[in-house]
Amino acid sequence: MPLRASWTVSRMLRGKILLSAGLQCCRCEVSRSVRRHYSFLPDDVKSLRAVVNPDISKIRNIGIMAHIDAGKTTTTERMLYYSGYTRALGDVDDGDTVTDFMAQERERGITIQSAAVTFDWKSHRINLIDTPGHVDFTLEVERALRVLDGAVAVFDASAGVEAQTLTVWRQAEKHHVPCVCFLNKMDKPAANLSFSIESIKRKLKANPVLLQVPVGCGKNFSGVVDLLTNQKLTWKQRSMAEDGQMFESKPLDQSDDPELLQEVAEARAALIEQVADLDDEFAELLLTDFSANFDAVPSIKLQEAVRRVTLARKGVPVLCGSSLRNKGVQPLLDAINAYLPAPDERHHDLVRWYKDDLCALAFKVLHDKQRGPLVFLRIYSGTLKPQSAVHNINRNSIERMSRLLVPFADQHVEISSMTAGNIALTVGLKQTVTGDTIVSSKASAAAAARRAQSDGRAEKKRGENTTGVILSGVEVPDPVFFCTIEPPTMSKQADLENALNCLQREDPSLKVRVDPDSGQTILCGMGELHIEIIHDRIRREYDIETHLGPLQVAYRETILNEVSTTDILDRTVGDRRHVVNVELTVRPVDISSSGSSCEIDFTEELAAQLSPETKEAVENGVNSSYLQGPLLGCPLLGVSTLIQSVNMEPGTSPTMVSACLSRCMLKAMKLAGGQVLEPMMSLEVTVEEEHLGSVLGDLAQRRGTVRDIQSRHDSKVLLANVPLADMMGYSTILRTLTSGNATFSLALDTYETMNPQDQNTLIKRMAGLL
Repeated sequence: MPLRASWTVSRMLRGKILLSAGLQCCRCEVSRSVRRHYSFLPDDVKSLRAVVNPDISKIRNIGIMAHIDAGKTTTTERMLYYSGYTRALGDVDDGDTVTDFMAQERERGITIQSAAVTFDWKSHRINLIDTPGHVDFTLEVERALRVLDGAVAVFDASAGVEAQTLTVWRQAEKHHVPCVCFLNKMDKPAANLSFSIESIKRKLKANPVLLQVPVGCGKNFSGVVDLLTNQKLTWKQRSMAEDGQMFESKPLDQSDDPELLQEVAEARAALIEQVADLDDEFAELLLTDFSANFDAVPSIKLQEAVRRVTLARKGVPVLCGSSLRNKGVQPLLDAINAYLPAPDERHHDLVRWYKDDLCALAFKVLHDKQRGPLVFLRIYSGTLKPQSAVHNINRNSIERMSRLLVPFADQHVEISSMTAGNIALTVGLKQTVTGDTIVSSKASAAAAARRAQSDGRAEKKRGENTTGVILSGVEVPDPVFFCTIEPPTMSKQADLENALNCLQREDPSLKVRVDPDSGQTILCGMGELHIEIIHDRIRREYDIETHLGPLQVAYRETILNEVSTTDILDRTVGDRRHVVNVELTVRPVDISSSGSSCEIDFTEELAAQLSPETKEAVENGVNSSYLQGPLLGCPLLGVSTLIQSVNMEPGTSPTMVSACLSRCMLKAMKLAGGQVLEPMMSLEVTVEEEHLGSVLGDLAQRRGTVRDIQSRHDSKVLLANVPLADMMGYSTILRTLTSGNATFSLALDTYETMNPQDQNTLIKRMAGLL
């Protein structure tokens, strides 16, 4: 019988399990009717507390990342079960997995927000973050990878590299995170090892280092052969009820299938040759000690070489399995310990600069009704203790942390201290937000800055006014959808503002602004699903029945011509006269080269003349004008401004300088002529060949451009670019066209200029003339 939450809480009430969530929180957990299978028996909690600060070389901070439905959460669930931290296997379809604990996640069967769990595997402490696969929640992946030391990329073995796999892989590369690949769903009839390996090479431009060969394929998949040790691992599953806990491990011998023996021999020879090409130390070992017989190389030497290749990010180990069928997860856990880095193998500069002083990065914030904001911290150096004061460099404030917890999804264990290399959950940091750097004191930050400067590698985020060494935060993508949101009554307006403030602090990709003309609150998000989830959370968690306006596309604007202009502001406020005379030039810049930002530059002579205060006022004025274009009032892209002169009379305030610059910019942009830019999405549709014609016909009506049509087994993969404005409700239409037999993914690709006819239609519609 599964161990249910009610049983767990009764054990808590008898004092046999000590969780930091407290009695009141535990009762709330039961009220949500979530089935849980925790295995937190007394001895387990005691051991978790006893080894809460293990040897740093035995710690692994990893993330699970993949395309949606590749099996991330199922793999995580198996890891928790085999490590002994749950008593029964949860299932995504049943809504009882540990890491998908939100009501919206259980209902939809998808991961929406990343969840952290901590468990032990063979004397190693693994801090694992299960990340979402949907593109609307890509920021969750970004901020998790920012603080992790390694990652497990999960692939559907029948599909290989999919659209969102590319996105998360690029994010891992940006943060230089070593990866291990897990080819999941090897039990599917269309699973294909060679196809998946080839797609990793071709699409990810990576070097897959195959460490296992599957035994059987499709429904006959029964295990793997470890190429390093020539051990055959077999899970003999006679029924679906078997949990995969027990498996047989034996050396390959001549009684095995000759085809399997031949495949293993060829794969191992290729592995040795590939590792020798990637690792000079291993190549030298082969040539000096095993030149006569490469097969005699010890498995431990080969494993060490694979680890060096992985840490240097020259190659990625590839393993096989089927998480849903409980096969291949234990070797994956062994690979995490063996090949992914410990915290002391990364971030050497921070440790050298801060030494034994605390340095941590806040990478996620959650709100709890009883405890307030819960802040996740990655500790890079020093020790964190409850009831201690810490200094937030970004906010320049001192906060007191009241409690310290080990994260375990939505249940947590309270502890007395946490050392470097770990991930902690803190209570009491009320001002801290995602991306803030937490240190023990101003003095320690200043000392670290001096050490960094002496090394010549100081990384300061805010120029001369920054104190100490600040860790870089996360890049927040621009929202692509927005809509109005209104409370049911005016008496609920304050409650709605509080809810939106809390949700923005949790999710930096959610933007909230007030329309200056109508006074309406505008909700800006990453996609239809993102806004739908936010709306649902406001209703459930904050008990506010809000009303959403129609979804609208977040257009951008640019200018067409280069224009120079001047403006004079002469205004008397009270008995004080303010006079500013400015001259500037605006010109269009190629969006692909300038990225998503607009540029500000000064002539050399002017840059030397302006005081820092005046220069800041000029930049503020220009940046504020970039927020509203001349046509629709949308933010600008691809505009470069050159400030040629700024003349002021003595006593003129910086505010008046900013106002004059904004007015001059508006004048220049109207003279330069406006152009609307619309978001173009990269669309990938996997569809059966019989429905391909219907999908192509529908796409042509949506102004879509087909880039390629690829074959994937018996299906076709359609790659296209399509305007976001024409993709509203596409999931429903696609289901209808294909009888529910197609899947698609949509991601922002770029912004493109609209043709004059479509632009005129849009402007008239926005003005209420259509």
